[in-house]
Amino acid sequence: MKIVLIGATGFVGSAILKEALQRGHEVTAVTRDEEKLPSHTAVHAVQVDVYDLGQIARLVRGHDAVISAFNPGWSNPDIYNLQLKGTRAIVDGVKKAGLKRLLFVGGSGSLEVKPGVQGVDLPGFPEQYKQGALATREALNMLRQETTLDWTVLSPSADLFPGERTGRFRLGTDQLLRGADGESRISLGDFAMAMIDEVEYPRHASRRFTVGY
Repeated sequence: MKIVLIGATGFVGSAILKEALQRGHEVTAVTRDEEKLPSHTAVHAVQVDVYDLGQIARLVRGHDAVISAFNPGWSNPDIYNLQLKGTRAIVDGVKKAGLKRLLFVGGSGSLEVKPGVQGVDLPGFPEQYKQGALATREALNMLRQETTLDWTVLSPSADLFPGERTGRFRLGTDQLLRGADGESRISLGDFAMAMIDEVEYPRHASRRFTVGY
């Protein structure tokens, strides 16, 4: 498949890129840091303004799917507004191009930790991640209003840690997954595997799902 990956050299994006290449896909990698991309014949590096829907539309034409791992940066003081602005531009650009398949890396903060209560609303939610978590929740709500796109959001478990793929994980919907030890964890490798699984074999059209141990 021909995939556009936005944020291809970021913490999550780089793992998704590795998984996609291992499975034989051709990737148009959107990044501000091309030096971090692997040397591979199936990787095509591009730089675009992710806030410009016209540039996004021109970029994604002719591809089979778009995966967005876009994040303006956790330390950015305007992360909330920029995350939503970027998400809106990506959605509108993909629609303008006439492409249907759009997948987003979501957040864990909008998963329910108990019935009716999302993690981001708990008093102890880490302040340094709160605005980003609120933005990804609002982006999910925005996507839920979409009727023309075949969109999917994949939210990680609470602890998304550097680690290889094991292929041994569970999928869920809107509730935070916890293991037998009570911990909510998933490795980057397994998160990426779940994402590319969804690209190849769509099972969660127009909804969010999550992955954990």
